[in-house]
Amino acid sequence: MAEQSYFQHFPSPAKLNLFLHIVGQRTDGYHELETVFQFLDYGDDIAIRTTAGDEIKLLTPIDGVNNEDNLIIKAAQLLQKQAKYSNGAEIKLNKVLPMGGGLGGGSSNAATVLIALNYLWQTGLSFDELATLGLSLGADVPIFIHGFSAFAQGVGEQLTPVYPKEYYYLVTKPNCSISTQAVFNAKALTRDSAKIDINAAPIDDIIHSAHNDCQSLVIKQYPEVAKLLAWLVEYAPSQMTGTGACIFSRFDTEKEARQIADLLPSSVESFVAKGVNRSILHQRMQEQLR
Repeated sequence: MAEQSYFQHFPSPAKLNLFLHIVGQRTDGYHELETVFQFLDYGDDIAIRTTAGDEIKLLTPIDGVNNEDNLIIKAAQLLQKQAKYSNGAEIKLNKVLPMGGGLGGGSSNAATVLIALNYLWQTGLSFDELATLGLSLGADVPIFIHGFSAFAQGVGEQLTPVYPKEYYYLVTKPNCSISTQAVFNAKALTRDSAKIDINAAPIDDIIHSAHNDCQSLVIKQYPEVAKLLAWLVEYAPSQMTGTGACIFSRFDTEKEARQIADLLPSSVESFVAKGVNRSILHQRMQEQLR
């Protein structure tokens, strides 16, 4: 493909873990999880322009992250190598999702780059092939590649489509970042939650009766999370997503969510978004392919 003179934009959405149970640990150290992923209609924006040379350039470096460690660069180089593709790309990231928040921002960025470059470079890989590549970058990448809400098992790569109600969420981030690795390495982490039969009840009943096994550990170690969560549950069902630090609060209407957002201290980062069962990236790609 010839060098483009313009950038094309692709959304990189956030996800929520509507619950997160840890049901075991494998001999390789990875945890066996059960969770329901749902996307938000909110996220980062990634702009990409194809180039005639073979270099992958990230024009918007992230503070504190070396380019060679950035999942955006890694994803592009991985696809380039897998497809034996000789040209390159320039990439710009407009980062709005908080880092270290449990919203899957880095994994989402990697997935968006894989899907977008597969389209722009016309490399012709299937979603299953892209998801296999993505899994080598992170356990959450495949869900963003496939783009549907799912009950996930294993390390998060075994996906069964589900259709939970699409609520509005107030997503808040306390003034702290939490290391996923530190949470999963903690001795006090619960690792023996009972497995779920996803067919035993309606999916929303299962979600509302479930919990996040990481939350009790995190609120003991991070008072900022504990304090904000205690405030939020006075207004709406609220829970941490992933390993934190972000908390999501569930509302039936956008107006209700924004009313509570207006009560938050200015020091708390927040946004309101709708849960969607189909990724906004996939919605955009369908429009591109028409």
